[in-house]
Amino acid sequence: MTDVAVVGFAHAPHVRRTEGTTNGVEMLMPCFAELYADLGIKQTDIGFWCSGSSDYLAGRAFSFLSAIDSIGAVPPINESHVEMDAAWALYEAYIKILTGSVDTALVYGFGKSSAGVLRRVLAMQTDPYTVAPLVPDAVSTAGLQARFGLDSGKWTAEQMAQVALDSFAVAERTDSEKAPTASDEAECISELLARPYFADPLRRHDIAPITDGASAIVLAAGDRARELRENPAWITGFEHRIETPVLGARDLTTSPSTAASASAATGGDTGSIDVAELYAPFTHQQLILKEAIGLGDATKINPSGGALAANPMFSTGLERIGFAARRIFDGSAQRVLAHATSGAALQQNLVAVMEGGK
Repeated sequence: MTDVAVVGFAHAPHVRRTEGTTNGVEMLMPCFAELYADLGIKQTDIGFWCSGSSDYLAGRAFSFLSAIDSIGAVPPINESHVEMDAAWALYEAYIKILTGSVDTALVYGFGKSSAGVLRRVLAMQTDPYTVAPLVPDAVSTAGLQARFGLDSGKWTAEQMAQVALDSFAVAERTDSEKAPTASDEAECISELLARPYFADPLRRHDIAPITDGASAIVLAAGDRARELRENPAWITGFEHRIETPVLGARDLTTSPSTAASASAATGGDTGSIDVAELYAPFTHQQLILKEAIGLGDATKINPSGGALAANPMFSTGLERIGFAARRIFDGSAQRVLAHATSGAALQQNLVAVMEGGK
């Protein structure tokens, strides 16, 4: 098996709205330029390209083909695409490198959530026969999940508020979601819990914001990775699993697919994880994921602010991998974990583990 590492990461600014089109070209080109400059490479040095996006979100068929304009039509490229978060595109690229057919890959994801009604678009991820025709919005579905957990005693409203407070501490929020003004942590939590519900039991700070954005990651194998980055983030575990789309057939307060993915990716060793970037678009989901993975208090969770700070759909999961990898690049962590999710109420989950020093 070939050693594969993340060697580069770039992302577009996290903003509520962009003036660009839904094909993502305007957001992607600066990301590619940053990676080329950072790694000293050019377009022709990339052996394989893979993207993640959503035609439903873009509002156009084959929107990912339009995005290829950001790469350049000449010379021809070896390219693929997944209709989901680009973290799964990175998994495809990882497998492509393991086959030995290429030694470098560039993975990118993009989404312009402001262009449509995101919460209704996400209903298209649900069961197409019994759930999708009802068009349940994503926040209401997550609200049901949160209510199950609160009523069963799995978590408390205070714990949910603490997750939001931790995100506030490291990332700026929009005007409608300003951080609490109290200086004492307990007072801050009380201030958050005094705010009105958006979809009971969820308040605005419990919900990831609408965000436009894009990101890109470069993978490389073996010696090529060492040439491109002094401290590559070597992928030592990578797994993803899926659960039934039938919401009534699942215990929504747990995440067996995350637990299975984490067990395979970490080899059962979660105690040495220095940093974990978790894709939790709702506060209570971070509590579910922490338990499913088995993360202890010694692991720093979402130092980037996580999806609660910025949620560029179909790029957020890829960003979790990128932000975790940066901790290896700068030497602030030795072993990191990244998580991505897709589907309603944590239906599909991916876990990647990266280490430095190889």
